[in-house]
Amino acid sequence: MGRVRRRPFHVELIKPSHYDDDGYVIQWLKAWIPSNSLASMYGLTLEAAEQQALGEDVDVRVQAYDETNTVIPLKRIIKRIHKAGGAGLVCMVGVQSNQFPRAMDMARKLRAAGVQVAIGGFHVSGCLAMLPELPADLQEALDLGVTLFAGESEGRFMDLLRAAKAQRMEPLYDYMDELPGMEGQRMPYLPPKVARRYAPMPGTFDAGRGCPFLCSFCTIINVQGRKSRYRSPDDVERLLRANLAHGIRHYFITDDNFARNRNWEAIFDRIAAVRQELGVKLNFTIQVDTMCHKLPGFVDKARKAGVSRVFIGLENVNPDNLKAANKKQNKISNYRDMLIAWQQKRVTTYCGYILGFPGDTPESIAKDIETIKRELPLDILELFCLTPLPGSADHKALVEQGAAMDPDMNIYDLEHVCTAHPTMTEAEWLGAYRDAWDSYYALDHLETLMRRAAAFGRNPKRVMEIALEFYGCLKFERVHPLQGGFVRRKIRTQRRPGLRLEHPLVFHPRRAWEITSTYSRLFVYALRVWMLYRRIRKETRDGAGREYLDDAIRPSEPEAANDAAPVDLTGQGAEPLRVAAGR
Repeated sequence: MGRVRRRPFHVELIKPSHYDDDGYVIQWLKAWIPSNSLASMYGLTLEAAEQQALGEDVDVRVQAYDETNTVIPLKRIIKRIHKAGGAGLVCMVGVQSNQFPRAMDMARKLRAAGVQVAIGGFHVSGCLAMLPELPADLQEALDLGVTLFAGESEGRFMDLLRAAKAQRMEPLYDYMDELPGMEGQRMPYLPPKVARRYAPMPGTFDAGRGCPFLCSFCTIINVQGRKSRYRSPDDVERLLRANLAHGIRHYFITDDNFARNRNWEAIFDRIAAVRQELGVKLNFTIQVDTMCHKLPGFVDKARKAGVSRVFIGLENVNPDNLKAANKKQNKISNYRDMLIAWQQKRVTTYCGYILGFPGDTPESIAKDIETIKRELPLDILELFCLTPLPGSADHKALVEQGAAMDPDMNIYDLEHVCTAHPTMTEAEWLGAYRDAWDSYYALDHLETLMRRAAAFGRNPKRVMEIALEFYGCLKFERVHPLQGGFVRRKIRTQRRPGLRLEHPLVFHPRRAWEITSTYSRLFVYALRVWMLYRRIRKETRDGAGREYLDDAIRPSEPEAANDAAPVDLTGQGAEPLRVAAGR
């Protein structure tokens, strides 16, 4: 008997980008932040192919695209699916609120060509979880014939593929009340040809999902739930060993708070054992809360496992703002303790900071930034505008109040103003936001950051690199670094519908001038930062910089280190907290 001819079924996974202020898709030659949603869906599609979920005579073929580093070949996708007789499905994966307009613009072209489309991610899930009725943009998707998928795909994706094969997908799949367990589930995976489009070549995985806290601006708790679910150390080890064959050694563990993963110690121990057994340097970025250093052994074991960067939701230093955001777990008195614990292990600290709480004014924001610069030994400060993201308690409350919110989801990207502030105008808010970036990354503060790094035995070069990446992206490319990358691309024909498509003789000369202006200014800034680094490196070579001391790293008096002591880092009454840097 001859071999059974297998018919192709194409699964096209697209992680959309979004539009900049001029209406062009934000895209880079190489992006910085990998998409775990894309990796998760790729892994689940491979699982469906391996298990022949669509039948022995069907060959499931999968392609993955992250639009932040790839021009999406919509015409080729349509042609491929048409050639297969319509056997295919395009999935817009991990779609955040600011990416939904772009996802819909691509979906319109696909649906016009008769291609099946499904959209999932935080925008769809958050709206269904928190709002009493579908917002207009989700209803428009349904009217267009797009299938909406709310919830997580583990244990459900094969059923969706079977429905797509039969051309009988439901308009809406809502699994928000049925969150799957994580142990033993397929691990996220991106093929090397996709991973190479990021710098450095990364791997991602979520060791757990869900968060127990109640931050009002957060969507995690309402999309992934407040009950945490976990992968096992065996799951993680299998992923690491499989990816080593492709040269992947850098990982972003995407847990919203890895310190609250009950398996953190076992996972760190397993990673450390793999590193030692194979003699490879695996490096990890994790996200943690401000109390992680209180867990016995957490910081030590993180470093042994290869954690080189930590992202911390500092959020604010003003106690009234933290209380208003229901961020009760953040205790200002713990900030410096926690930061010094990581600095002593030579781990780079990234701290998120939100501007635009009800009590904020341009003056109070400027004062709080000066407090951070003076009192907290962190490395990278990432600034965000308080945004009522769909899926958050803040958004739900504003909807219920009938408050005015900008209807354009494209600007719900944490760097635009989407709703009114009690005391600041939009211009004042955005001005305070930009001034905060300029203040923190001013050359005099970069010098302080470099000297602090040297005092902890770290190479100040890392400070130079992060200043150029983070501040350079924001200042010169006008894009938040969390959407950043290397070498911005703008495609003339990929402009937001409704905006004029520029003539080539207008677009290309203007783009050439943009590139020249942007990178010449970046070069001048980079040269100044490099010269600063060279001077400090020369002064601190051979450990000479270890004697540097300032308020952020000065050893405290014993009684001042008491965690119960009242602390006010806002400079409005109490003495600055002193914490022993050497303990």
